[in-house]
Amino acid sequence: MNPKHVIAKTDLPGLKLTHRGKVRDIYEAGEHLLFIATDRISAFDCILPNGIPDKGQVLTQMSLFWFEQLKSLVPNHLLTADVDEYPMELKAYRDQLAGRSMLVRKAEMFPVECVARGYVSGSGWKDYRRTGAICGIRLPAGLLESSKLPEPIFTPATKATTGHDENISFAEAANAIGTEAAGKLKELTLSIYSKAAAYALERGIILADTKFEFGIIDGRITLGDEVLTPDSSRYWPAESYAPGGPQKSFDKQFVRDYLETLDWNKQPPAPPLPLDVVEKTAAKYREAYETLTDSSL
Repeated sequence: MNPKHVIAKTDLPGLKLTHRGKVRDIYEAGEHLLFIATDRISAFDCILPNGIPDKGQVLTQMSLFWFEQLKSLVPNHLLTADVDEYPMELKAYRDQLAGRSMLVRKAEMFPVECVARGYVSGSGWKDYRRTGAICGIRLPAGLLESSKLPEPIFTPATKATTGHDENISFAEAANAIGTEAAGKLKELTLSIYSKAAAYALERGIILADTKFEFGIIDGRITLGDEVLTPDSSRYWPAESYAPGGPQKSFDKQFVRDYLETLDWNKQPPAPPLPLDVVEKTAAKYREAYETLTDSSL
């Protein structure tokens, strides 16, 4: 596929679009769902007018890689990502599906985001500065921004359909989904994080934090949506890691940094991105994929 070809929005006539999010378009596909990762990018909860070349492919291929790595720990919702194995009515849209889509089983999703943090960053850093805790978990005094935590913590969040997810305590998560289910999700989240963080560190990348979504399929807790991508995780290059401030990262930080220089109120419509910001962001996504998977798109 031409790396300069950007798919910012899919169009599959005859198929029912069930959800169009900040990045993914989801369609009904008989008894299953078709997940398509577009090249859309959002910042400050606004979708930007430019797409990022190859971004949707990076997100999909990285999720496929991690589903395979983690299948001994937890089942996942993937059926196939091979367009040749899709139902006949989908094959006509190969140009929009190849490399960036997955046919998945439907799941009854838990209404909580399952976040694992090994470092203090993002909303966790804001919580810690204000309260000395993250999601009610008391932490040692004197931690700096980006400090490594004594051990990884489970910090669930509500799923927001618009705007930001909101951090909640374990007790609030247990109240929403039941104590037994919350305990299982905590255990799974931390075990997946620990395995992935160790793997990434061997390749010179720190997995600072990440979020997972789980559901129930055939009575079993199942990993769904995307997993351990630069959109759902903070990946930092280990060689430049230095606590005490924000870190270089393999995600859309170039985009955020550029937007912060503008006189923009962070309300739609978002301004267009210069070509160099688009290209640097695309390169960061590809670098994360290639470093972690030892393969190229």
